[in-house]
Amino acid sequence: MVEHDALGATGEAYDAVASVYAQRFRDELGDRPLDRAILGAFAEVVRAGGEGRVADLGCGPGHVTAHLEGLGLAAFGIDASSVMVGLAREAYPGLRFEVGSMAALDIADGALGGVLSRWSVIHTPPPELPVFLAEFHRVLAPGGHLLIGFSASDGPSHPTQVFDHTVAPAYRWSPDHLSATLRAAGLAEVARMVREPRATDRRQFQEVHLLARRA
Repeated sequence: MVEHDALGATGEAYDAVASVYAQRFRDELGDRPLDRAILGAFAEVVRAGGEGRVADLGCGPGHVTAHLEGLGLAAFGIDASSVMVGLAREAYPGLRFEVGSMAALDIADGALGGVLSRWSVIHTPPPELPVFLAEFHRVLAPGGHLLIGFSASDGPSHPTQVFDHTVAPAYRWSPDHLSATLRAAGLAEVARMVREPRATDRRQFQEVHLLARRA
């Protein structure tokens, strides 16, 4: 099982920086056309499956949840940080946001057409990641889609790497290794997007989105 202390510590760490984080990232999609494109593709395949209900797991201040809603999805957000959830509710009062754990979601089996996990698993110790992926698989309907975003490791010889995140200990992943971990959880990769770092990015890591489908 994922350690409660680790989950709690991450939530508390984000509580402490929630206001600054919200101000910094609220408009982040504005200058990220590739991120908007992969989110748009995710929304399209979810809608094509006939089920538009989507959970944004690790939703932070709610800006991406709101973007998904604008793409025609019935999106709601879940985050371990109660302060983040409070900011999201204040900024987007028409949307639903809840405090919760990705390791034990209060969502019925097969209830969702989509799950978004955008940089929300980076604080998960690698041996514990299968617990989260199994939970993502459980709440997705057959044919439902997961979009997972993360920072890439330096190559296949480094399946995971620790890096100095400003909020909490974090990990980078080999895209192929994470894809194989998804496959073991019953989530087959159908597409990926790899974005090279920009000169203005503080961390010079590749950013990866994997789109996977529950069989």
